[in-house]
Amino acid sequence: MNRFMPCLLIHHRHLHQLQNAGPLCSHLKSRSVIRFSGPDTIKFLQGLLSNDVRRFGESPNEDNSPVVPPMYAALLTPQGRFLYDFFLYRQSRPEEKLDRNGLVEILADVDGSVLDELLATLKKYRLRSKVDIENVAEDFYCWQRYGRGLSEKTPSVEEPVAASVGWRGGDDRSGSSASNGNDVGWQWFKDPRLDCLGFRGIFPSGTTPPLVESDKETDEEKYLLWRLEKGVAEGSTEIPKGEAIPLEYNFAGLNAISFDKGCYVGQELIARTHHRGVIRKRLLPLKFLDNNGKEVERKVTAGSEVINTASGKKTGSVTTAFGFCGMGVLRLEEAFKGSDSLTILGQEDIKVEAIRASWWPSEWFRDQQHTAVA
Repeated sequence: MNRFMPCLLIHHRHLHQLQNAGPLCSHLKSRSVIRFSGPDTIKFLQGLLSNDVRRFGESPNEDNSPVVPPMYAALLTPQGRFLYDFFLYRQSRPEEKLDRNGLVEILADVDGSVLDELLATLKKYRLRSKVDIENVAEDFYCWQRYGRGLSEKTPSVEEPVAASVGWRGGDDRSGSSASNGNDVGWQWFKDPRLDCLGFRGIFPSGTTPPLVESDKETDEEKYLLWRLEKGVAEGSTEIPKGEAIPLEYNFAGLNAISFDKGCYVGQELIARTHHRGVIRKRLLPLKFLDNNGKEVERKVTAGSEVINTASGKKTGSVTTAFGFCGMGVLRLEEAFKGSDSLTILGQEDIKVEAIRASWWPSEWFRDQQHTAVA
């Protein structure tokens, strides 16, 4: 099932324009914001989420910028399956200091389609922890800034204005002034998952984020296409809730997992799979083509099975489909055997092209070779 309108037709021309577009900006209406506060905030999140949130509780260094970058993390089932993803931001100001109890507020960008369920789950785990969990979706919006010529650059050098806009110490005030950051009082951050995804931020509702004036604001569907090209899933719709194994959805490469922190919910499966060393299936970008190599629009749906006609084996399944693009979790040894060997079960006239994402670490390709030999 796709969260976006199924009647929207995506043509090759539109994707080509996106690939060559300058910076774009999208209000992510599919995402909502919740706030954690209270003396047990860090301890609560540390025992719950897959990443190490303790750095949010550290006092700013007097000699360095107190800016704490955002963090991507996941809440898992006790069996280690994915439930919800979080983009975590520490809300503080440069003049503020953490007290001896480590009081800090954390804002979380979460999937809005499961917001009520997520809040109920968090409150179930809260027990006697001194932490308040609030729905502040009406107060804040989530935004993404992305596109060619923007996302591959380091924000502190090539993108000084975007990096400077904010409510944190160490900001370049001239950059803030130039982009109306002082009026807005919030900040764009480099996406904590991958540089190629651009910048992400939480901004007060009813305000226009800085730099949006000079960008082309566009629908969230364009951001989905940008992620499909990279093979990056987001939210509990694209990452099947209660089923997905985080390492198969490349969460280690997306900086969502700390393998050095203490215990958290679902850690055992993650640690065992990680130390085993080989991930046999991974989320991949996909394209759907006809027998002539032409893109096929709106013929494939999420949940469709992918088979390898050369071996006769099931290779995996489509997890997201949008126009002629998609993503799927496929067995690596089958996915790259032959460019014309993958098809959709029951729709053998539709070919599936599996794509190696350019951001993948080199060791993942070695894993693929080892898997093929095995």
